[in-house]
Amino acid sequence: MPVLNIHHRTTYSFRETVSLSPHRLMLRPREGRELRLLSHEISIFPEAVLNWSNDVFGNTIASATFQTRSDSLVVESSATVDLTASAWPVFDVAASAINYPFLYPDNDWTDLGALTVQQYDDVQQRLETWARGFVAGRPTDTLSLLKDISLGITSCISYQSREEQGTQAPLITLDRGWGSCRDFAVLFAETARSLGFGARIVSGYLFNPDSSLTGSTDQGSTHAWAEVFVPGAGWITFDPTNRSVGGANLIPVAVSRDIAQAVPVSGSFNGATDAFPSMDVAVEVKAIGST
Repeated sequence: MPVLNIHHRTTYSFRETVSLSPHRLMLRPREGRELRLLSHEISIFPEAVLNWSNDVFGNTIASATFQTRSDSLVVESSATVDLTASAWPVFDVAASAINYPFLYPDNDWTDLGALTVQQYDDVQQRLETWARGFVAGRPTDTLSLLKDISLGITSCISYQSREEQGTQAPLITLDRGWGSCRDFAVLFAETARSLGFGARIVSGYLFNPDSSLTGSTDQGSTHAWAEVFVPGAGWITFDPTNRSVGGANLIPVAVSRDIAQAVPVSGSFNGATDAFPSMDVAVEVKAIGST
């Protein structure tokens, strides 16, 4: 299993010296049974005071407070992780959930809450109608259904990288026939929710050692995917961008109901409205050993 180093650098350049408001940083890899965090460090220019906390999902948040004005902001995160996720995972789905449709246990249903509710307007239920096209029968195998949805997205939606911030609504992605990894993730999660599943968005990094995976032109990049809760198996990872199931090559940083809750670096500044001309993001994910 690989030991990986992730270096993430975000640079904001301003036309003039500005005053920086507190910034919210979501950069610390999220530990779990398939990922062990060995080290993590954040450096910032200009100098900032970091205060750490956790959000409602258990993600680690750093709040950066600045004392000086500056014409640039550079945020660097360096992490080392031990990624143990299998390339061929086996999921021990509870007998009650092997076939769809199924009912979540009462406690699970209560705790999943908003993660089962579609986050985008769909008055005409177009997404649900599209989703039901993947339901081969009643009952049908639950894992096969979810895999078919993931494959179906990639089959009818073309991948297209987008530098601008924001995410397309699922129906816009369907209508346009193209989207980025975050658009794929949102479409998958919303499709699963329309069928009654609990789903969440994951933001993190893609490890692409042989440059064969979609979403990265080099050995690594920021990436987005989704997870669906299935009784017995728990949260199952689906990356529709790469038609994959399971966490191999994926380093999670944050899970969320809505992808807007998992922006790596966010904040504002006080200055002229045209003072912010550019932002640059550079990410490198490389193997430095194995376990």
